[in-house]
Amino acid sequence: METNNNIYNLRSDQAILDSVDDQLRKNHPHETRETYERLLSHGYSDKDARQLIGSAVANESFMILAHQEFFDLARYVATLRNLPRLPYRYT
Repeated sequence: METNNNIYNLRSDQAILDSVDDQLRKNHPHETRETYERLLSHGYSDKDARQLIGSAVANESFMILAHQEFFDLARYVATLRNLPRLPYRYT
């Protein structure tokens, strides 16, 4: 059973990184690109910067699913701007 959970987690992680890559490619929202470039300029690797942005995507996804909320661009952008400090609201 643990193997199935690992596969699910890998797919979830990849879906989040795909979302980050899509936002960077489309430059939408533009704050994603700004955050990515800021993190790189502070010495984060490409992978680490994308994973940090992925934490913002995961946080927003959690808020939508767990709390039955709508996507909140202002909240998402605020989370991006606070990186590398990780989102605190996973409850």
